Amino acid sequence: MSVQPETAQALVDTVFLFGRSLRAVVTASAENVLPPALVSVLFMLAVRGECRQNELAADLCVSQSSLSRQMSDLVDAGYVERSPDPADKRAFRIRVSEAGHEVLEETKQRRAARLRSMLEDWSQEEAAAALSSLKRLNETFSATIHREASPASLRPALPIAGVETIGR
Repeated sequence: MSVQPETAQALVDTVFLFGRSLRAVVTASAENVLPPALVSVLFMLAVRGECRQNELAADLCVSQSSLSRQMSDLVDAGYVERSPDPADKRAFRIRVSEAGHEVLEETKQRRAARLRSMLEDWSQEEAAAALSSLKRLNETFSATIHREASPASLRPALPIAGVETIGR
């Protein structure tokens, strides 16, 4: 039996509100080294791996021009490295630097600790069940996005919001 329209709408609403709540909870800290938007860019670059900036912009669903300022901030801070693209000397490849990986790890640990303290009244089984449901949703969304991509723009599907690693 398929999902009823009311249930699908309630799921859309709940996932939207969950995303906003999660973002507010994990980014609300005076200890943040980077603004949340830069953490998101750095996280997605770490997930994707070395690439051209236009490829990362496509993964983030933003224009290359809107990503440029953020990328400049990350390069200036030493969290991202640029190198000439051997296939096209006019282009650059970008990758997370060692310092970038360190700040990401610190951020993820801090966020996980905050979330863990908020889930003190949850059992391990409840948390595992929530994680399992979120992973399944993420896999369904990623597969659908990949399937619906035009053949000219096919690329490996990336995890949406890094559900399985956001708190590690």
